[in-house]
Amino acid sequence: MCGLCGFLNPGRSLDGGTAAALLTRMREAIDHRGPDGNGQWFDPESGLGLSHARLAIVELSSAGAQPMHSSGGRYVIVYNGELYNHVDLRRQIEAAGRAPNWRGHSDTETLIAGIEAWGVGPTLERAIGMFAFALWDRQRRELILARDRIGEKPLYYGWQGSGSGAAFLFGSELKALARHPAFEGEIDREALAQFMRYSYILGPRSIYRGIAKLPPGTYLTVSAEAREPRIQAYWSAERTVREGIGARLDIGDEEAVDRLEALAMDAVGRQMMSDVPLGAFLSGGVDSSTIAALMQAQSSRPVKTFSIGFHERAFNEADYAKAVARHLGTDHTELYLSGDDALKVIPKLPAMYDEPFADTSQIPTFLVCEMARRDVTVALSGDAGDELFGGYGRYHSAERLWRRAAWLPRPLRNAAAGALKLVPARLWSAFGRAAGRGRLSGNDFSTFGQLVHKAANLLTSAAPHSLYVDMGSQWRDPQTVVIGGLEPASRLTADPLQVPGSPIETMMALDLQTFLPDDILVKVDRAAMAVSLETRVPLLDHRIVEFAWQLPYNLKVRGGQSKWILRQLLYRHVPRQLIERPKRGFSVPLHDWLRGPLRDWAEDLLDAGRIGREGYLRAKPLRAAWATHLRGDLNLQFPLWNALMFESWLQAQTR
Repeated sequence: MCGLCGFLNPGRSLDGGTAAALLTRMREAIDHRGPDGNGQWFDPESGLGLSHARLAIVELSSAGAQPMHSSGGRYVIVYNGELYNHVDLRRQIEAAGRAPNWRGHSDTETLIAGIEAWGVGPTLERAIGMFAFALWDRQRRELILARDRIGEKPLYYGWQGSGSGAAFLFGSELKALARHPAFEGEIDREALAQFMRYSYILGPRSIYRGIAKLPPGTYLTVSAEAREPRIQAYWSAERTVREGIGARLDIGDEEAVDRLEALAMDAVGRQMMSDVPLGAFLSGGVDSSTIAALMQAQSSRPVKTFSIGFHERAFNEADYAKAVARHLGTDHTELYLSGDDALKVIPKLPAMYDEPFADTSQIPTFLVCEMARRDVTVALSGDAGDELFGGYGRYHSAERLWRRAAWLPRPLRNAAAGALKLVPARLWSAFGRAAGRGRLSGNDFSTFGQLVHKAANLLTSAAPHSLYVDMGSQWRDPQTVVIGGLEPASRLTADPLQVPGSPIETMMALDLQTFLPDDILVKVDRAAMAVSLETRVPLLDHRIVEFAWQLPYNLKVRGGQSKWILRQLLYRHVPRQLIERPKRGFSVPLHDWLRGPLRDWAEDLLDAGRIGREGYLRAKPLRAAWATHLRGDLNLQFPLWNALMFESWLQAQTR
């Protein structure tokens, strides 16, 4: 992994020294993404500048340095990511008689040679990997930006400024764009409303007006003559879902597991490509254990694995990870953390996630990345198993609710919901305590009354996709808390993808397009890059994604058990008894921290006078939610965390 940034400033004449200083300034904002080297290139005739911070993973010599020029001189590229099939692509280029005199064995050189041989679109269609790149076509005087199929690697872009000072800015992180003098930095209140609902900002928006995220599976072309970016898709999650459902495989259980194992083994093997130390995250759950098992099966030495442990028993899974590691024979490292260790991460979050981001598992994710980086430069992750094979508990809760309630006419459901909500949540909680149902088991610290009110809200959902939105909403009506924040239409609300007759698969499809690229992969990328660690996600090999959507539903969820086929694959390598247990998730006891060690910090950020002066959020509903949480009437950790992460981020921008 690396960091890239640059600008196209066609109306302003820049001398080489000024351009070099500006490119350096932009790149320095993202040097954490690539501490092993840097480079830049500027074309004074077009006003195009490229800058790169390198994290050397494959081809450690100067033969992998960037910006890199194609052998024919037509293209210049800055690239972030890994092309896992680049050796195969080299053979294809050579077989076509289009190979250059190779300077080294970097995948960047392979990529630019492929583009010179076949063009951008055909090369992307051949690629297996995670990546984002900026490519300057010197012949056509066009800038091309591209992003991998699922969105593992980030890429922001947009025109900023006016007149001769207008510039098209792009980069791996917003903080690089913010270093350019044309950057305007106007907060998009619609995006803020979206954030307050979901805890993240859905692409293609960003927190800043005029700056967008390049959609996964696309490439963009822009030039001085054609300033409106033209975006073309070479792969589509929605198309993959639709085509997979339309061509379900007629396949037996054993054959299905065999095929998944072959695909996963190949994906893991390709992603073990590295010239630097490599390991894996291991929580002891199905997904991470599968990746660790397939790595160890292909390694002649013990694979390095890493897990985080918490002293709070309800949040600790380190013992399970240790048991799996012992069975597989990995070289396992675990680190037990106190609340103080985790709390020290919080001041770092605004800089780490340079737009508001409020997935609370960002804290342990950073900590496990920080620990792994002491021993390795690359770590494989088990992310995406839930989205591809129906693993999230919320899927199954939603399906049960929908199956039980959908037969009722909606007016009756609305009436029932209203009746349930007539009783205040605190009274429901009192009833629950009397009946021994004060809180759920495990790490769900919602009160009984809160669960009753949440179920009442969900009863009013019109369809599975709106049920999905309601379940993911921290503020169900963000306009009540965001000033001037009319929530925009999104992929979740404007003609959302729905799978006929399958609430769970509808939610999986929506996650593939939104929650996975805009929350999960953002969380992992920023946490890892903050410590210069490359992370790889084998289950997001697009061949596995496409295969998963061709599988019949009962191979993913069977008899109430999620991720059925992935479990069968894992049981070929790890005994069932080491895996079967209730799913916990990667979380922290935030509800108690807000009432305890974080109370003063939160109180300062939620000060009514301060919020009023800023003019973005409404103080009254925030203060009411804060008071309710402090009293213990309801656990409002998640909506409060959204507000706190925005306020913390906003504070960091004004320093």
